[in-house]
Amino acid sequence: MRGAGRCVGAPAPLSGPRLEHALMTDDHDAANAGTKLSPELRDLAAAVKAIERGEKPAAPAPRKAAAPAAPAAQAAPAPAAAEPPRVRPVIPSSADALSDARAVLAAGGAPETLAEPAVAALGERAGELLREDPWQVLALPGVRVEHADGFAKALLGGEGGPDDERRLRALVSWLLERAAEQGHTALEASVLQAALGKQSVADPEEALRAAVADGGVLVFHDAEDTPAKRTEEDEEAPVRLLFGLDRYALAEESLADGLNRLLNTFEGADGDADGGADDIPADWEGAAAAAASPSAAALIRAAARSGLVAHTGGEAARAEPVALVAAARSLGLRAYAAAYARGDGDTVVTVAGLLAGTQGPGRDEDGSLALDLLAVLDAPMLDVESAATLVEAVPDGARLVLSGDPGVLWSVGPGRAFADLLAAKTCPQVASRTPDPGPIGELVSGIGIGELEQVEAPGKEVVTVPVRDAGEAVHRTVQLVADSVPRAIGVPADRTQVITPGHGGAAGTRVLNAALKERLNPGPGRFGGFDPGDRVVHGAAFGTVVTADADGLHLDCGGAPLVVPRDAVAAGAVRHSWAVTAHQAAGMRWPAAVVVLPGDAAGALTRAWAYTAFGRGERHLSVVQGVGEALARTVAELPAKQRTTRLRAVLREQAGA
Repeated sequence: MRGAGRCVGAPAPLSGPRLEHALMTDDHDAANAGTKLSPELRDLAAAVKAIERGEKPAAPAPRKAAAPAAPAAQAAPAPAAAEPPRVRPVIPSSADALSDARAVLAAGGAPETLAEPAVAALGERAGELLREDPWQVLALPGVRVEHADGFAKALLGGEGGPDDERRLRALVSWLLERAAEQGHTALEASVLQAALGKQSVADPEEALRAAVADGGVLVFHDAEDTPAKRTEEDEEAPVRLLFGLDRYALAEESLADGLNRLLNTFEGADGDADGGADDIPADWEGAAAAAASPSAAALIRAAARSGLVAHTGGEAARAEPVALVAAARSLGLRAYAAAYARGDGDTVVTVAGLLAGTQGPGRDEDGSLALDLLAVLDAPMLDVESAATLVEAVPDGARLVLSGDPGVLWSVGPGRAFADLLAAKTCPQVASRTPDPGPIGELVSGIGIGELEQVEAPGKEVVTVPVRDAGEAVHRTVQLVADSVPRAIGVPADRTQVITPGHGGAAGTRVLNAALKERLNPGPGRFGGFDPGDRVVHGAAFGTVVTADADGLHLDCGGAPLVVPRDAVAAGAVRHSWAVTAHQAAGMRWPAAVVVLPGDAAGALTRAWAYTAFGRGERHLSVVQGVGEALARTVAELPAKQRTTRLRAVLREQAGA
């Protein structure tokens, strides 16, 4: 595998989105900062190129002396414990490690409840590390920069200032971690410089140089090698610098290596490593001829020729990779389909169950999945790390088909693996011609191309319910789920899914779930806030609470039992699921869906959000509409929130190597 720490040049420009809200408040500053590289960053870019040419880079310019520390400001509030955005595994820690961490946290004015997260994040020496470098507290969930500054001031007195090297190092890593939470695997130099400037860093460029020299941050370049981009001063093409954490760089490199490995180890009908024969074996051609649709036939033929195929299509097109698996099995191959969220336990397993070995073929002696063909449904939902793990498990010579709808929301985790694979165009691609049926399919197809049109729905397949405020939105949603949809459509409340933009707010999942529980399954929440009969979601698994005991919360997930440990329940691993976000609902479908758009949700919407949410209903869709004309404008003008990633460039570079 290629070294993740090696600076990598990208042959084609990547998009440079701004990291909205979390990093900076003035996009204009960042845009201007990126128009021309400063002398220091030009030196860094030259060093990058020298390394890639196998030359010894020039000695770095002497580092500037740190500016005198500004007078200490009033201590910021101590870090407050907050609900972690992702559930972390509970790792047993020694009593001494926890005691030491509590003592240091207390000395800095931070809640002692952060001791367990500190030991989980920093290890058994957490207390010692925090004494030496208080800004490492930024590695803990919920801690903001002002919290860390106040904590450091309390521990260090007047020794630590805004340009303390420890602070700068922690800030760069913290900003990149926050970027990862928004889906980015790397950031442009201009964006990071602007974000550091917002945190009172006097010399953002020097902070980036120091972070790279320290080894905690990697630097890559995106070369725009076209004559139009050259100037008289530049002997070589201009370079855009990207900075990233080694964790995500490694994942993108590993994923690219794995995808190219499957292309290069596959043997076609004539024994060539790339499946070079144009002729398809007779048995594969017979399977294609017997396929139920032309699109399924095209997918079967593509899989006959290549070890890696990308397949795109809507909900109706999900049947095509399933048909491919059936055809491959009829030819004697060990073939499986894996979906991100929903499987039937036989033909289609879940990705989690496949990797855990609880579903599917299990592993060969070498640790690879014991299969010859794997079709992955819902591929857009795979973040770069999970995609790399999955591809690594596919054996040499096997066929991998990555299938999904490119219009849906990207993964919750960082990266956009499927979109980057499509953009790189390094493997065969099959676009389904099978349309999604009915008024809902027509509506969603229009959204996919930026058009929000009224559709004919004689059977009340699509209904819009206008509301004036969030309170009315909650009231009408409960009414729809409990009364209107069961009576008019015949879909019971437990088969109707509510989807809303976020967890918070006056009509977010928390408020809606509380209102729906009170109406549909009232109870005291005696099992850590849950009662038997409550609808819940745990990771990608939707289910119903059965009971609870010393082992944890017992769920029924579509007939499959699941026990969630008590500690995980307490950490927020289980949520009520009468109402969920579009990201939680992606990959799933229900007979009826109620999409709630309160007036304060307009800023959170994108075309991809509407496309995903509106497509979750099979027979019926109700839209509780409180955003007015903003919805149509969003569908027309805002396809998706962009992400900065490197996978497309790495794939193209490897393909051209």
